[in-house]
Amino acid sequence: MKIGTKILIFSTLVILSCGGKQEAKKEVTTNQDNRPNIIFIFADDWGYGDLGIHGSTFCKTPNLDKMAAEGIDFQNFSVVNPVCSPSRVAVMTGQYPARQSVHGHFASVESHMKRGMPDWLNPKAPLLPRMLKQAGYATAHYGKWHLSNTHVKDGPTPLEYGYDEYGAFNLPSKLHQMQADSTLYKTIDFVKRNKDKPFFINAWIHATHTPFYPKEEYMKQFAHLDEQQQVYAATVAEYDARIGILFETLKALGIDENTLVVFSSDNGPEITGKKKKTEDNSTGPGLGTYYSVGETGGLKGRKRSLFAGGVRIPFLVRWPGKVLAGAVDKTTELATVDLLPTFLELAKATYPENYEPDGVSIVSAFMGKTFKREKPIFWDWRFSNDRPDFWPSAAVQEDNWKLLTNNKLGRTELYNVGSDWAEQKNVSAENPEKLQKLMDKLKAFEATLPENPSEDCFSKERKDLK
Repeated sequence: MKIGTKILIFSTLVILSCGGKQEAKKEVTTNQDNRPNIIFIFADDWGYGDLGIHGSTFCKTPNLDKMAAEGIDFQNFSVVNPVCSPSRVAVMTGQYPARQSVHGHFASVESHMKRGMPDWLNPKAPLLPRMLKQAGYATAHYGKWHLSNTHVKDGPTPLEYGYDEYGAFNLPSKLHQMQADSTLYKTIDFVKRNKDKPFFINAWIHATHTPFYPKEEYMKQFAHLDEQQQVYAATVAEYDARIGILFETLKALGIDENTLVVFSSDNGPEITGKKKKTEDNSTGPGLGTYYSVGETGGLKGRKRSLFAGGVRIPFLVRWPGKVLAGAVDKTTELATVDLLPTFLELAKATYPENYEPDGVSIVSAFMGKTFKREKPIFWDWRFSNDRPDFWPSAAVQEDNWKLLTNNKLGRTELYNVGSDWAEQKNVSAENPEKLQKLMDKLKAFEATLPENPSEDCFSKERKDLK
């Protein structure tokens, strides 16, 4: 018996009709202000090499491949932290997550105290959904949350961050937890209900984080693979199919050409577990990290590494009639902190008073125009280890020169990403001036970071422990 027949599926979801086969004519939206709808699909642990167009050796992603063919495949895009929660904070705030003292994933109160973290992202922080809501957008969040401690009862709800609606999991324990695999169906429902006005949706899908619950119909497609690859490929294929349904819905509703869709991932692929056991994950029963066999496309490192395999991830941008179709951009340096200023420019919105983004608007890059980045990209990672590709604790990239360092280890390396895509040749000895210049910028950045988290973001449980 194959694995797919053994897995208990906790809920059976009815696929919402995309409307494409029932409607003879497209409906015409009344959103006439030329501001695009924005859907940001953020995957979890989805590696750079897990796309067909990026050379996956066993995954099939026909809908994402088609998305790239109808838009731009940016191949030099990075998240600014190699794990989930801080990576997502960068999207929400347009700033480096260390500015909010979010250094790693949200976990327990005791863990946060040990790591100098708050118990949740401050709802008073500058926030993308709130800015877009104030600009007249209908806003929603569906899927993974993980911007708070999931064990405390007094954590804020997503509504306090500027959303009109939400359905999520990895929420504070007092809140209803949505089924992880309903993210894109919830997204489609919101799109149908808000098609006549500009909307913004964070659709943060669960794949390919553990636990895995591969469905039999997708397992059958990959029966020729070994057990680990079969489970992983089936999971990827299921979510790729759902993304295809979303695109068909946009076309059926007549809003496809007025909707910007972005697909990316929060970090590189998870480290493959050595043992075949269901408890080898942190988010519930199901298949664990033994099946985490995502690919980096030959890039060094994986999740939790500041090398490219841990932070360079897929970034596909599609907006028919606006974004150049079928383009591949391997040189333009982009990062998750750029999303907030980019989306705000497209929404014709303004920054709150005294707000300074760490990112820059990349609208011109979206339109296929020449884009020159004026700000470096920084990484602050406080949980490095002694594994070969996981030693860096900080990094900076500018003009496609990337410096990685660990002060405690006294180790620093420099790479020319422009000519050394996979970061294989350390050229620090040949470029001492470049190394020192980047090191000075990194130290200046680190000096701006807060020493302690805001006590406004401490749970009652935490205050009681003090």
